[in-house]
Parts: sequence; structure tokens; C-alpha cells
Amino acid sequence: MVKIKNFILNVKAEMLKVSWPSKDELLNSTSVIIVATLLLGTFVGLIDLLYTFMMGIIIR
Repeated sequence: MVKIKNFILNVKAEMLKVSWPSKDELLNSTSVIIVATLLLGTFVGLIDLLYTFMMGIIIR
């Protein structure tokens, strides 16, 4: 039980040392990730459509 208590105290101490991002930094980073994911997903989807179209032409 003492080990668990020490572990929890150590975790709490480490969490206080962490440099957490501000709300603005967090929202900005999240926006960048969402936009990048959407762009990459669109690109991959378009490439997939192109390959599907090309394979349809080749197979005929």
C-alpha cells in the first residue's frame, strides 16, 4: 500500500512539473491537425479514385 501511495505522490509531483499549453496554443495546434488530416484524406481519396478509374480502363 505504501508503494501505491508513493507512486501516486510521484505522479502528482511530475504532473506539476509539466508545461501545459495555453488554451490558444491548444486550439491552434488542434486546428492545424484537423486541417492537415482533412487535406491528406482528400488527397488520398482522390488518388484512390484516379487509380480505380485507371484500373477500370486497363481491365476493359
